[in-house]
Amino acid sequence: MLKRMIIMLVLVTVLFGGIFGFKAVGNYFMNQFFDNMPMPPAAITAATVSRDAWQPAVNAIGSFAAVNSTELTTEASGIIRSIRFENGALIKKGELLVQLDDSVDQAELARLKAAEQLAKLEQSRLERLFRDKGVSELDLRRRESEAAQASAAVASQQARISQKSLYAPFDGVAGIRQVSLGQLLTGGTIVVSLQSLDPIYLNFTLPEQQLALIEVGKPLTVRVDAYAEQAFVGEITAVAPGIRESSRSIEVQATFANPQQLLRPGMFARVSMTTGEPNTVTLIPQTAVQFNPYGNSVFVITEQDGQQVAQQRFIRTGEARGDLIAVTAGLEPGEQVATSGLLKLRNGAVVNIVENSSAAPSAELNPTPANQ
Repeated sequence: MLKRMIIMLVLVTVLFGGIFGFKAVGNYFMNQFFDNMPMPPAAITAATVSRDAWQPAVNAIGSFAAVNSTELTTEASGIIRSIRFENGALIKKGELLVQLDDSVDQAELARLKAAEQLAKLEQSRLERLFRDKGVSELDLRRRESEAAQASAAVASQQARISQKSLYAPFDGVAGIRQVSLGQLLTGGTIVVSLQSLDPIYLNFTLPEQQLALIEVGKPLTVRVDAYAEQAFVGEITAVAPGIRESSRSIEVQATFANPQQLLRPGMFARVSMTTGEPNTVTLIPQTAVQFNPYGNSVFVITEQDGQQVAQQRFIRTGEARGDLIAVTAGLEPGEQVATSGLLKLRNGAVVNIVENSSAAPSAELNPTPANQ
């Protein structure tokens, strides 16, 4: 019985040992095959390192704001008797915009003027009597006070009536009115917005490191999405005296002539301001750069044994504009760098450069992609 058991164990050991041995030998030769299997060339696009002259510039984004802007309201309440402007109309300073019903106030003014006239007549009569010593000085002074009070009442009523008329405080463009004819208007209700558009302000911020590059009177250029092909030129007219502690940025204000009123308050603007003489820089497409915390790198295409091979190289990058980025160290003009397919590459990988221009990513200084 023991002998049979031993024979069975030996047979089982031999059987399973053969199976596992066969599996191990197969895995070994399979790994050797895949490790030594030649990788097919990776299809990529490439660009040649070039040089160009770049004008040093400060770039920012900002918003336009009206030099004068207000929401017009009335101090007094009343029924709107007339509206004397059109929506979006050009308004001149001092122009009457809205007139409230003031008939009751005008009647009260007439009564007060009559009382003023009577008080002045009484004052004149007592002045003659006082010269003839017919009344005391106290009576005369009382009449003078009553006459002055009557005049003050007239002036107060006239001021109250003027509050029922809404005048434009400056030249500008009217917005869309918020009231209607015959409406009961309460004091403080917004009637219409009024904004002056020529000239117009542009407000933007810059990092505090660029404070030395800006000064009042310096020209700048802006572009807006509404007129993408047109550049607008203005100049810096104010620089905030302090730095924002929360963002370490400084507020800057520029002024633009706007005779055609193309620029409107609230419009988004891209600001560009030159700061020196042009510099010659080494350029590559931004798509060629692998941005990493430990350093930026590119794959340089070289010729080895008749094949094109990608070699990884670390570089130092500078300013980026559009689709291009400046390289301050690590590349020389004329070298080729991979611009697409970087995830397929490793150091020493054989590559096949696709010459089809439609497959290459955009590499323009001022790209203008179409809206899809």
